[in-house]
Amino acid sequence: MSRRLLIAVGILSVGIWSCSSHAATGSVPNWNVSTSCRGAAEAGFVQDTAANLKRCIESEEQTRDQLKKDWSSFPAGDRAKCVKTQTFSPTYSELATCLEMNRDLRNAAKPTEPMPQRK
Repeated sequence: MSRRLLIAVGILSVGIWSCSSHAATGSVPNWNVSTSCRGAAEAGFVQDTAANLKRCIESEEQTRDQLKKDWSSFPAGDRAKCVKTQTFSPTYSELATCLEMNRDLRNAAKPTEPMPQRK
C-alpha cells in the first residue's frame, strides 16, 4: 500500500508542477523565496544573518514587482522556458536574468561585415 501512495504522490506532484509552470506564462509566478534567501543569508560572510535575509527578501519582492510591470514584454516562449528552469528554490532574480538574457541575445546587433578568418 505504501508503494501505491508513493506513486500517487509522485504523479500528483508532477501534475501540479506542470500545471503551475504552464499557467505561469500568463502572469508572474508566486514563489516562496524565503528558502533561497535563507540559504544565501546563512552563506554570507557577515554576522547578521537576519539582516541579510531581510535584504534578500526585499530585493526579491522588488524584482517580482518589476517583472510584473515587464512581463507582457517578454515572449511567451521565453517566459515558459525561464519559469520551467526554476525548479529548485526558484528566485525572481534568476527568472529576470533568464528573461533578460534571452531578450538581449535576440536583440543583439548582427555584424554587418563578416568576421575575418584566419588563414
